Amino acid sequence: MKSLLASTALVCLAAPTLALDCEGLTPEALGITGVTFTEVAAVAPGEESPVAQCRIRARTAERTGSDGKDYALSFELALPDDWNGDFVHQFNGGNDGEVKPATGALQSGTGDTSPLARGYAVVSSDAGHDGKANPDKGLAGGAAFGFDFEARQMYGYKAVEILQPLARQMVEAYYEKPVGHAYGIGCSNGGRHAMVAAERMPGAFDGLLVAAPGFNLPRAALQHALDVQAMTPITGDLRTAFSKDDLGLLAQGIRASCDALDGFEDGLVMDTAACQSAFDVTALQCTEGQNSGCLSEAQVSALQRIHAGPRGADGGQLYSDWSWDAGIEGGNWRTWKVESSIPPWEKMPIIGVMGAASLAQVFTVPPTEVEGAPMALSEFLLQFDIPAQAAEIDATSDAFPESPMQVMTPPGADDPELAAFRDAGAKIIVTHGVADPVFSVNDTARWYAALDANNGGKAGEFARFYPVPGMNHCHGGPATDAYDLFTPLVDWVEHGTAPEAVTAMARDDNADLPQALAGASRPLCPAPQVARYQGGDPKSADSFRCE
Repeated sequence: MKSLLASTALVCLAAPTLALDCEGLTPEALGITGVTFTEVAAVAPGEESPVAQCRIRARTAERTGSDGKDYALSFELALPDDWNGDFVHQFNGGNDGEVKPATGALQSGTGDTSPLARGYAVVSSDAGHDGKANPDKGLAGGAAFGFDFEARQMYGYKAVEILQPLARQMVEAYYEKPVGHAYGIGCSNGGRHAMVAAERMPGAFDGLLVAAPGFNLPRAALQHALDVQAMTPITGDLRTAFSKDDLGLLAQGIRASCDALDGFEDGLVMDTAACQSAFDVTALQCTEGQNSGCLSEAQVSALQRIHAGPRGADGGQLYSDWSWDAGIEGGNWRTWKVESSIPPWEKMPIIGVMGAASLAQVFTVPPTEVEGAPMALSEFLLQFDIPAQAAEIDATSDAFPESPMQVMTPPGADDPELAAFRDAGAKIIVTHGVADPVFSVNDTARWYAALDANNGGKAGEFARFYPVPGMNHCHGGPATDAYDLFTPLVDWVEHGTAPEAVTAMARDDNADLPQALAGASRPLCPAPQVARYQGGDPKSADSFRCE
């Protein structure tokens, strides 16, 4: 009996003690104003949540916009019963406009266990607008918030500025304890949110995990127009410009030139820099009389234009060039640039629908009203005069006193130092798929190189960059795309252990994975190091070394 009582006492001591009761929780109980709770629920572990939590759904910053629409910053705050004392701000992607479940899980970089499941309090938001508020605008409705300047600001930077201190205050009031460490994580536009926060809010986060960052998003939107203009004339239909076999042939050509550069032919091009000079796409062009096993002259020309990136009237680079990588055959690459499997979109790719609507209505001044049908949106990109209209991403007006670039891009992104962030003791890890079809890994690599130069070659003391060979946008592609960079970030922030090589695994459910990589692992190396084969089991990351 004594033993049983002792065991029971231990269980009671280990059980979480919550300062406030979730049921009936109000803003007043948390000491906050200007916030409306729309739902408060004690959620048991299960399909809705990996752990027991108090889930608060709420909105703040309510207003009527210049377009006559109602706006608010809607958010979800997950407060786990077994709180570890820390906090995660989950930055979402795309055009935002939807409150994703607050778990902290990413498609790229957080591993198999979400921050919520690890005991972190997590907040997620819609960045200040409802993406379904304009159903009359069809497929352009998700970007229609761009006609209201303040909604653009919220999407660009203000939503995080407002929500971060508010959510932190709610966490600390609920548990009646201060937050130990604050982290921000996001992929794509979420990665951009994180990079903006590093510049605009250098003391707000102890650590940031940034994946596939669209930190030059308006410039990248110009690439959408270039892609459509380069590929559509090949067959007259963007969706048939490149078949799956065509892109597979291109990937084979890249592997033939570059796969062995890292010491082992496994389907992955690890030495990206060396590949750019080793591969010549014109070698795949059909010769006279050849009509199979090759690419047409029009296809080769389009690929060269796409990889060179958009140019201005003076020939200057408007966005970025792109790396040749075998991940170009990935399904995610195709869905973004060539053809989707979405019937309501008439199978147009994401750039031809969401990308077109965003360039028209969010990333240019003045915004352009566009018809929300797939072909009409694609036609907008076809007719967009890149050299003549590129200045619209830097333009201002009385109605839009900050340009799209000023709203969306981290201050100092072209010449980064992150001095205030660095001096606050914060850490940042950036990861990016080399075969990302949306945001060029070259742009991120140049950003990191400039950051390193501006820190006297010592950026690695607070920032690390991990390119992922073969990976598409946030995930997918013929790559080892399952990895955890959140745990090394936490170790770095809380214990001073700087991250080095991180093991990445091949996912069993990755349809793009070559058979040679089934069950394989590879090291992800902090740039500029490259994983090179040292001998041993070719399926194991231990057989490779970052050099």
